[in-house]
Amino acid sequence: MKLLSGTANSELSKAISNVLDIPLTKVDVERFLDQEIFVKINENVRGEEIFLIQPTQAPANDHLMELLIMIDALVRASADRITAVIPYYGYARQDRKTGGRTPISAKLVANLIVKAGAHRVLTLDLHAGQIQGFFDIPTDNLFAQPVFERDILDQFSKKERDAIMFVSPDTGGVVRTRSLAKRFNADIAIVDKRRPKAGQSEVMNIIGDVEGRNCILLDDIIDSGGTLCNAAKALKEKGAASVTAYITHGVLSGPAVERITKSELKEVVITDTIAQPDAVKNCKKIREVSVATLIGEAIRRISNDESVSKLFD
Repeated sequence: MKLLSGTANSELSKAISNVLDIPLTKVDVERFLDQEIFVKINENVRGEEIFLIQPTQAPANDHLMELLIMIDALVRASADRITAVIPYYGYARQDRKTGGRTPISAKLVANLIVKAGAHRVLTLDLHAGQIQGFFDIPTDNLFAQPVFERDILDQFSKKERDAIMFVSPDTGGVVRTRSLAKRFNADIAIVDKRRPKAGQSEVMNIIGDVEGRNCILLDDIIDSGGTLCNAAKALKEKGAASVTAYITHGVLSGPAVERITKSELKEVVITDTIAQPDAVKNCKKIREVSVATLIGEAIRRISNDESVSKLFD
């Protein structure tokens, strides 16, 4: 097995390398003056099983193109089996037609990855589970739930856990929320919201009695933070004792950090699927937990032809 890393999130790649005790293969990634990407793999990969780690975070197009070019380089270097490890799958929110003459970009990106020559995809908390079906190759979608479960056990006292209520920020996240709530034998609530247009949301109602409860909001992506901060405000107005958020992918664009700092949220916990700037790292209300061990164990199981789903039993 060989591990390769793109430039999108080198810290996560190093952490996965440490978990597996396998050094990262030396790769040169350069950009010409016109920003064309050039890749050179500096070790022999002929006949090797390759795991290429590259989330397609912002700038999404650059990191996606880098991923495709690296896959092509591996194919032309006669690698045996190439697994694209994409901790954050960009364009996942464009998973269906939202109106006339609009694309399904998540499917287009899947086609590009398959056409480039990947044999398998490993990703984490896809925005919609059906995106797995967009790929014509085996695709493993991991869940951050075990990482969040351990963190909740560490951060909340027994008394605090007895008053926990898990909250889905919309109806689409109910399955994810109920799955973690079962682990704690806890109740769930749902935020009834509407979205007048992309990037904006309005909370209409809270379904469930949250008074006096320690509410934990669960979601796969936090982008501008508007939805989450509005939900936290509505929960506090309904009498919630505290509101904490556990979000897999911290996109955190635009005014997100400022909104979170001024919000009713006690804390926002994100994973390290996306490399964060100093503004996020220095925010006292945002804390990062690592998924390196989870991804590393999944890579080991794939390489050994073992079950990946056993990780979530």
